[in-house]
Amino acid sequence: MTQWEKNLAELGITLPPVVAPVAAYIPAIRTGSLVYTSGQLPFVNGQLSAVGKVGAEVSIEEAKEAARLCALNALAAVHDLVGLDAVVRIVKVVGFVASAPGFGDQPVVINGASEFLGQVFGDAGKHARSAVGVSELPRNTPVEVELIAEVR
Repeated sequence: MTQWEKNLAELGITLPPVVAPVAAYIPAIRTGSLVYTSGQLPFVNGQLSAVGKVGAEVSIEEAKEAARLCALNALAAVHDLVGLDAVVRIVKVVGFVASAPGFGDQPVVINGASEFLGQVFGDAGKHARSAVGVSELPRNTPVEVELIAEVR
């Protein structure tokens, strides 16, 4: 068991199966020493954890949890491709937040993903990041997260 997997176990988390793509793409791809994940949605056992706009139907706390689930699903995609033991660090996170008019706390929502990655990877989980508000996301999900990981 790798250190990253031990950290997940201490958090009481097991990696879920990779979420099957909902269109024409693959969950993750490696080029050189980088793994890019496709945008991940907050699926749990095939169901979205929440639906709707953040700041309307979805609270900030629900959206933060959704962002954490997106990051977990992204890690599952990385693990399926190269194994978590190959991860050197998380380089970048991009988070999209389906935002109600006037909602401006996208960075707070995406902290759900960033804080989770810090819990799993420690200093190697510190990353560059974008948190973007959008009007719509696939399947009416409130949050979508993608990441770039450096690997051995």
